Amino acid sequence: MTPTEKPTAKGVLAAVWRQLPFFVWLVALWMLLWGQFTVLAALTGLIVAIFVTRIFRLPPVELSGRVNLWWGLVFIGDFFFALVRGSLTVAWQVISPRRRGTGIIAVPLETDDDLIMTHVAVTASLVPGSLIIDVDRDRRVLYLHVLGIDSAEDVATQKRSVKHWEKRIVRAVGSRAQVRAMDEAIEAGRVR
Repeated sequence: MTPTEKPTAKGVLAAVWRQLPFFVWLVALWMLLWGQFTVLAALTGLIVAIFVTRIFRLPPVELSGRVNLWWGLVFIGDFFFALVRGSLTVAWQVISPRRRGTGIIAVPLETDDDLIMTHVAVTASLVPGSLIIDVDRDRRVLYLHVLGIDSAEDVATQKRSVKHWEKRIVRAVGSRAQVRAMDEAIEAGRVR
């Protein structure tokens, strides 16, 4: 569509529908920040969401339109297990007399989708013991600062962990093409 053409009602409705999940998330985030789930909090959240989306325009994020509930539940269960395990591991590293090393590692991803890369980065950062410090979007590489790195095997284990999150997230919310590409990467041995 050229700048002189007026958007059609169907086009506007499609754009609103694509952005609706993010809009709802902004309202929910507002209510979480205030710790109130009231009508007033929802209305003020709605006003803030409208203001934010109108003033700070970002390019629209295209969703795959596919959500696999089974893999979503597997991801959530796996994530909570990793949170507990990571917390216990970091706690042990703090009180242990043996000092473990740290390192910065680069993990190349299979997926080039910005939303999937963001989900993988956030998930890897939320698990205690690792933190995303940089993302090379063009080369699809995440750089992490990791605790407890003493050997090449520790580095390989951490890389497998990040690729594991990528696999789980692609299976839960990736497009069919992304799932096929992930299956091919698994068959080729790039992802376990």
